[in-house]
Amino acid sequence: MGRKRLIKLLTIILVVALSLWYLYPSIRYYRLSPEKRELERELRDKAIHLGLDLQGGMHLVLEVDTKDMAEKEANLAVEQALTIIRNRVDQFGVAEPVIQRQGKNRIIVQLPGIRDPERAKELIGRTALLEFKLVKDWADSKERLLEKLSHEIPLGYYIPESKEEEVFLIEKEPSLTGRELSTASPEIYEAQPQVSLEFTKKGAGIFSELTGKHVGERLAIILDDVVYSAPVIREKITGGKARITGRFTMNEAKDLAVVLRCGALPSSCEKIEERSVGPSLGRDSINKGVRAAILGLILVALFMLLYYRLGGLIANLALLLTLILLMAALAGFRATLTLPGIAGIILTIGMAVDANVLIFERMKEELKSGKSIRASVEGGYTQAFPTIMDANVTTLIAALVLFQFGTGPVKGFAITLSLGILASMFSALVVSRAIFEFLATRRGFKRLSLASLIGPTRIDFINRRRITFALSTILIVIGLFALGLRREKNFGIDFRGGSLVQLKFDSPISADEGRKALSEIGLGASTLQQFDSGKGMIIRSDRDATGSIISKFSQAFRLEEVQRRETVGPEVGKDLQRAALLALFWALIGILVYIAWRFEFRFAIAAISALSHDVLITIGAFSLTGREFSLPVIAALLTIVGYSLNDTIVVFDRIRRNRKILRKEPFPIMVNISINETLSRTLLTSLTTLIVVLSLFFLGGEVIHDFAFALLVGIIVGTYSSIFVASPIVVAWGKRAGR
Repeated sequence: MGRKRLIKLLTIILVVALSLWYLYPSIRYYRLSPEKRELERELRDKAIHLGLDLQGGMHLVLEVDTKDMAEKEANLAVEQALTIIRNRVDQFGVAEPVIQRQGKNRIIVQLPGIRDPERAKELIGRTALLEFKLVKDWADSKERLLEKLSHEIPLGYYIPESKEEEVFLIEKEPSLTGRELSTASPEIYEAQPQVSLEFTKKGAGIFSELTGKHVGERLAIILDDVVYSAPVIREKITGGKARITGRFTMNEAKDLAVVLRCGALPSSCEKIEERSVGPSLGRDSINKGVRAAILGLILVALFMLLYYRLGGLIANLALLLTLILLMAALAGFRATLTLPGIAGIILTIGMAVDANVLIFERMKEELKSGKSIRASVEGGYTQAFPTIMDANVTTLIAALVLFQFGTGPVKGFAITLSLGILASMFSALVVSRAIFEFLATRRGFKRLSLASLIGPTRIDFINRRRITFALSTILIVIGLFALGLRREKNFGIDFRGGSLVQLKFDSPISADEGRKALSEIGLGASTLQQFDSGKGMIIRSDRDATGSIISKFSQAFRLEEVQRRETVGPEVGKDLQRAALLALFWALIGILVYIAWRFEFRFAIAAISALSHDVLITIGAFSLTGREFSLPVIAALLTIVGYSLNDTIVVFDRIRRNRKILRKEPFPIMVNISINETLSRTLLTSLTTLIVVLSLFFLGGEVIHDFAFALLVGIIVGTYSSIFVASPIVVAWGKRAGR
């Protein structure tokens, strides 16, 4: 064995060993029962992290009120809020929380596996400003109190909300605040949960002096400007202790103690985005998604094995290794696998298969020319390398730009795709090549059987471009017309704001029953979607109404579980829309520059036109079928961009090569020959990728259905555009330029 081959072998062994090392904790962790996983913290930290859409949990975006603040002061308010919220969550006991700042005054909170979103929201978002204020007067109602005051509130006093049966007139200025609190703890007093307070040394002194001066008067204990209790001061209190009562449950007393211990937020925080996924829906998404993906992969592997025989076996090994490398990289980089990330994996599978198909098709050409197996293997890899490199680099450019400018789900897609591209290139160009080179040196390896999907073709694609251009234009116009008719209805709550609730019932309920219940709470205009034979229902509203919907349906029907709830403010929707468009714009610019550099400017324009064509037709298909655009669907559209681009680059690369070989042929004829020569490879790649997507579409479940639909349409249209749109545009452009 030569030195070069030995180094390659050792490199492969090292990479595979490291991958298995990083992947092993994930295999161990996810084989445990959910109960045992809670105990395996160290193992969990090393395992692949699942996004909230796959394991359940809650995602919140809070906006800190910093208006009327100087920049420095606003920054300090936000940082304090971040610290306090982090401390509250830590004491709440959530595994692997994510709390981070976003932009100038927003805070992202992600709580995986949370089972009580309402309790968590209350704990995180409440200001928790504790104040002790002296009471001047009180009555059993606000009207009665105002009568006693001759209908005017004295200067320096006000009437706050009250959890008591009485209404109080209290001083505006507090006598003591929660800043002087040492600790707070829940306890049972007289068979009722309460919160016990202890003050600092300074606070105890103030409290002692306050109670000593006002014996016989009432002292209001106020939290976030609501009176919880107003006991009569019986005597001077010197121990520096007090208690808050107020008809609490034990959980409420515990949470109140947590927020008081952590301190008040420096400014109010408004919830502008909320997403929660129930654990059963997360498990269902994983189980159905994994089953569908495994079935798709098995079918792809069988097809490759039957079609390419030994080559198919090697390709399958390379594909398996690609997935191992990808999942190991996700674990090693502590990345999070989300639903859009699965789109990245699907595109990775398509590109990994495509790389091997390109190599095998090149090998076939070399064998047909009479070369030996060893020379054909070498020639196949050498000839396919520029095509594979160009296709992967352009997709990688798009992924990196999307990571830079995209939001959470788009970033998840970009990370998975980037790692997948590197993994697939290593598997195809290093590992499978090493296997072929080893076999080619064996004396018994005298025959390499590589089948053909279709024989040589001479279809005149270029002269039919007017028909195909007209067809594409009609499809795009119809889609845009449908888009214009539906307007705001095209967009899910991710982009226009509003709320979504997904409910699961013990027994089926009709759509009419659901609409009647919504009308009774003033939400008759909401849209309602049924699934699972009436046991499941998705309700969308144009305002924040998740609490009202859940409350009503809990009372009216036998509600088994709230599987998903989402609330997005209109400003957040605009921000997400802007970020998605910006990411797509810069990705297209990056692609344009690279293709113009590697090929020519007209090739770059043709590629961008084909990508736009594919995205527009897919968008039109969504609108015509009454589906809504969401962030996962945007990730699917980005997958289409990557797939279509990969397909187009393969044809362009053959055109570039044939321009040197077929110099005497007119340019349109040479382009036509190039499309025909790559047709078998184009159909093969599309077929194998479609197998996986069809599995997801039919078996992936309700959550992934729209996502899979976008991929299904996009891959079909992407295959069409690489043949009938991109290359004909290059020809049409060349004719106008006189070339």
